[in-house]
Amino acid sequence: WNELLTDYVSDEGNVNYKSLKKNRQKLLDYINNLNSIRSKDTFESFSKNEKLAYWINAYNAFTIDLILRHYPIKSIKEIKDPWEQRLWQLGEKWYNLNEIEHHILRKMNEPRIHFAIVCASFSCPKLKNEAYTSENLDEQLTEATKTFLTDDKRNSIASDHLELSKIFQWFAKDFKQDGSLIDFLNKYSDIEISDKAKKRFKDYNWDLNE
Repeated sequence: WNELLTDYVSDEGNVNYKSLKKNRQKLLDYINNLNSIRSKDTFESFSKNEKLAYWINAYNAFTIDLILRHYPIKSIKEIKDPWEQRLWQLGEKWYNLNEIEHHILRKMNEPRIHFAIVCASFSCPKLKNEAYTSENLDEQLTEATKTFLTDDKRNSIASDHLELSKIFQWFAKDFKQDGSLIDFLNKYSDIEISDKAKKRFKDYNWDLNE
């Protein structure tokens, strides 16, 4: 997975789907590896960080595989019910993207996952061109969060005015576990944001991240 990300994802998070499609078997081999890990009795004894890294990588690999199944396309939204399709077997169960995001990752009480999992679209956080690992997870999630917040194509932050990604609107309660949304943003922003800052949410661009 790390090799695929290094070879086919740019520093800007753009994916070379055209070239990757020619090497899809390597991606399928990785997905099969995820399946074998999930099948083992030891999976439930994994640490929280091991499980988070596993499911983040799985989500991103499945999203890329979903795009490759339909490529060439201009947007993930051209695919019928893209987040509902149960296309990937892990252990004895078939998963879709919605289940991994909403019923597994979001329930692990780590809001920074929203900047690590990627929906193959321009307005998403950029896909990191390295795999997430349990050893480096906290550092990687912090970096992904800060990178997303400082990306003026996705967010515009000033002390008294915020133009934010709709991610912060769609998943508002995830960012309010330890205070307000402003409290969360101030943890990761270099700009001190006022509690009274006005905010609006940007339109979401679903164009493919290529």
